[in-house]
Amino acid sequence: MSSVDIRSLLQPPNIHEANSRALAYLNSTYKSVDDLERGPDLDQLVQQARNHLQALDAKLASSQSSLDATIADTRAKAAEYLHTAQELSLVRHSLADELSYLSDELVSSLGEPDSKPTLLEDLEALHRTLKELESVKAYVQVIEHALKLSEAAVEDVRSSTTVRVPQYEKLQEFVASVSAACTKVEAVASQPDLHLIGFLEGVVEQTWRDIKGVFSSRLLEAAEKLKWPLKVDYAAAALEDRKAFEKAFGDLLSLQSIGHKIRDPSKRNGSLTEGLYPIQALVQPIALRFKYHFEGTRQTNRLDKPEWYFTHVVNESHEHRPFMESIVQSLLLPTEYKTIDPWREFTLQMLPLLERKLRRTIPALLAHPPILAHTIYQALAFDTALRDEGFDLPGTTVAAKAAEGGGEAKWAGISEVILGKKEWFEAWVEGERKFAMDQYLEIISAPDAWLIADEDADADEDVRSVERDFRPTNSARRVKALVEQVTDRYSPLPQYSQRTRFLIVVQLPLLESYHARISSSLDAFETLSSSLMRAVPGALGAGGGKGGDSHRLTAGVEGVQRLCKALVSSKYVANAMETWGEDLFFLELWAEISRRATLRTKAESVASLPNPRAPEDEPPEGTIFEELVRHYDALVDRAEEMIVHLLDLA
Repeated sequence: MSSVDIRSLLQPPNIHEANSRALAYLNSTYKSVDDLERGPDLDQLVQQARNHLQALDAKLASSQSSLDATIADTRAKAAEYLHTAQELSLVRHSLADELSYLSDELVSSLGEPDSKPTLLEDLEALHRTLKELESVKAYVQVIEHALKLSEAAVEDVRSSTTVRVPQYEKLQEFVASVSAACTKVEAVASQPDLHLIGFLEGVVEQTWRDIKGVFSSRLLEAAEKLKWPLKVDYAAAALEDRKAFEKAFGDLLSLQSIGHKIRDPSKRNGSLTEGLYPIQALVQPIALRFKYHFEGTRQTNRLDKPEWYFTHVVNESHEHRPFMESIVQSLLLPTEYKTIDPWREFTLQMLPLLERKLRRTIPALLAHPPILAHTIYQALAFDTALRDEGFDLPGTTVAAKAAEGGGEAKWAGISEVILGKKEWFEAWVEGERKFAMDQYLEIISAPDAWLIADEDADADEDVRSVERDFRPTNSARRVKALVEQVTDRYSPLPQYSQRTRFLIVVQLPLLESYHARISSSLDAFETLSSSLMRAVPGALGAGGGKGGDSHRLTAGVEGVQRLCKALVSSKYVANAMETWGEDLFFLELWAEISRRATLRTKAESVASLPNPRAPEDEPPEGTIFEELVRHYDALVDRAEEMIVHLLDLA
């Protein structure tokens, strides 16, 4: 049934049409009155029509009920279909998104840095990680085995009374095999560097140190019975204690001999301060005492008292020297280390204590130049004291190792720890320069600076006869003493480059300043201007003429006296420089300056030094103060001419 039929059936009944149809039926059936009598009964027809109407109403009700049910069912199905369609639409969009995601997953991320890796790339990455973890597992197993061998080696030595290291040799063989295998793998394909070989080599070295520590503890235990680290009276010790000490000492020597044979030379010679094993062990208690007194909170740990820890080391070296040169030397003679001087080796092993102490304290002293200078002088005095005692590197393990390499070891001194660092050396030189210049200013500013000195002031000095012909001024004598004091302060420096630096920065400026002061005083005298003389602080006798006029100060006896003060001051310092120049210290310094190109370059930049050029293989001509002597002699000549001119005017 079509929708048109359904709509037509749903239309309400048409009364007019029904009446028309009923009238047409009556007209066709009852055309006359007679037809009413002969025709069908009208009541029956009405009754039939009513019955038919009732039947139609029943069908209509049934149809309406069926229609309502059908419509309700249709609407439910339509809603269900609509919901299903919406869900299918969502599923379609979800499938489209998932399809797009999967499509992106199949595109490699190698070309775009911000893109995520594909599933295949994730699987490959996980596979690589798995291989790396398997490699790490193998590495850990190797390390575990090496550590077990290390523990076994130390325990074997600890439980044995003989000097044998079979477990250590097994550890060496294992590490060598691992190293060879890793080298082959690296040659075939590049593998991530996990520093396995370096770690295993570190295990080998640590194992050897632990083994050495076992034997060292035995030696120290035996040495304590001899009252070490106090002064040892070996003859008064019990025989059993001496035998125990000698055996422990010999065991350490045997261990060092074994190590010399089986250990890698590059590792064995890696530390030049390793030294002789037994002596290195004997230094340990002394090192502990040093730390207790000079590296903690004890009152003996004072920055302004460096001589305390220097003296401590010197005393330890001196106190144990008889024991080292007699007992320890006799223990070394039967061994391959018979050429080692035990006292020098013992002293050498104590030097790192001072080196560590200086490196820790010097940075704190840079802000305190007087204490820094005092520390340096004490370090230089320490070096001198050890050298006077006979200490040097020949006869030590350092010299032996240097000889193996075809070289020669030289001890630069403990002061080289400070002087060898440019920043510290320059800080010290600058502090000395300021101190010397302050003293110089005090000298020339003193009220009696330009007075003639007393006759007996030089009575005890070794002065030349030419100096006895005249008496210098107080300032000249004090400047001479100041310059000599500066010489004493830097003459112990071990290197000529350091001495040259001190000479140029500290000493020469003093002589140049004094020359400039005398020259400016002569200039002021020549101008005959009292105002100019007063403008020159410390001018010759400027403070002595109270209330006098300029003519009286520059003429007559007073004028001659002032010129004589300039003359004798210049002559006195010039004669002193001639004497200094002939001193062995300055002759050697000038010879080195002339010989070395770097020092010559420095000297050429200083106008107060003569030209250091000299033929090779020939000693330089003149002295180091030759140029300054010439300048001072020029002042002497100038003062003499002014005196003659003044006398002619009189």
